[in-house]
Amino acid sequence: MKITFEDIRNNKAVQTYIQKADESLAALGYTEHSFSHVMRVAGLAGEILVTLDFDARQAELARIAGYLHDIGNVINRIDHAQSGAVMAFRILDKMGADSEDIATIISAIGNHDESTAYPVNSVAAALILADKTDVRYTRVRNRDIAKFDIHDRVNYSVKESRVEIVKGSHIELELKIDTEMCSVMDYFEIFLDRMILCRKAAEKLGLSFWLVINGQRMI
Repeated sequence: MKITFEDIRNNKAVQTYIQKADESLAALGYTEHSFSHVMRVAGLAGEILVTLDFDARQAELARIAGYLHDIGNVINRIDHAQSGAVMAFRILDKMGADSEDIATIISAIGNHDESTAYPVNSVAAALILADKTDVRYTRVRNRDIAKFDIHDRVNYSVKESRVEIVKGSHIELELKIDTEMCSVMDYFEIFLDRMILCRKAAEKLGLSFWLVINGQRMI
């Protein structure tokens, strides 16, 4: 059976896991990981593969992986990629999904977190790029600037964020940041591992990865 993105999006259990995972992360002080985040990731992951002329099914699998990628946070933040992959297997298998599709999706989910991530296939590469480029001030939950930690400051400083996919050339993350809130060096301190991972993911898709901050190309 070919499971669709809408099948997953409308699944009540999946909706519950996303909601409860985000509640757990909120209690731990993490930025937003709820429906806004997973919908953005799903949309961009699919868009990347469509733009690069991958077949429609691969793009659909990327959307599904993007929507499911953070459900493992309902168990624990540590190793959430691996626990999320196991949860996704259970959900997809119960829905009667094709085994090859399941394998692609859970491989992508299990390889999206910086500590263990690697773009093992095109869907994983698209997921990594979509996830790690979702940087925006609206993800910060804490509204007391005086109590911001460096993660809050870095995210809150990003006033505009845009991803551009240039077929045959590069994928670009362009940011406009408030340097009074966060210096460019602060950004690199927090997100260097993510940007290196994005470069590997882009290379898997035959592209370069560019990071542009306030009009200047940094990578």
